[in-house]
Amino acid sequence: MAYLYIKALHLIFVTTWFAGLFYIIRLFIYFKEAAEKPALEKSILQKQYTLMSKRLWYIITWPSAILATVFACILLYLYPAWLTQPWMHIKLTFVLVLFAYHASCQYLLNQLIKGTLKYSGFALRIWNEVATIILFSIVFLVILKTSFGWVFGVVGIVGVSISLMLGIKLYKNIRQKKSWDK
Repeated sequence: MAYLYIKALHLIFVTTWFAGLFYIIRLFIYFKEAAEKPALEKSILQKQYTLMSKRLWYIITWPSAILATVFACILLYLYPAWLTQPWMHIKLTFVLVLFAYHASCQYLLNQLIKGTLKYSGFALRIWNEVATIILFSIVFLVILKTSFGWVFGVVGIVGVSISLMLGIKLYKNIRQKKSWDK
């Protein structure tokens, strides 16, 4: 019975962690877009986006990452045999990639706080999709485990990645044609 509670808590904190990762990049994009506004509007918006980013990151995202990891470690302690299964090795590799992505978001937040966020809104939109690819990879891997061939899995992830990138390009073109911000 404890396993189910721990698993539920793990999934809840994984969900809130990803929510934070998805939203933090959106805030970075809004921060960059605010730079194109008149000086007073720019100042107000960038100050607000910086505050929102700090609160999201330090009150939701970091605690969620830590708690998701703690509950994952408890699950592995309860079921150490999982560590002998190939799907778990691959999952843990994706989790390491997720932590690297998390660290990159911390780096971007540090730039934002200093007012020196170097990346364009378009580059940030693309970077935002990396979290989506990691999420798809982990969820399909955990749910399907060995139910599908790894070649199919890799092809699926590449397909999702290409679809996301094409969607971003299409959105950029539509946005340039229609001025939605006005």
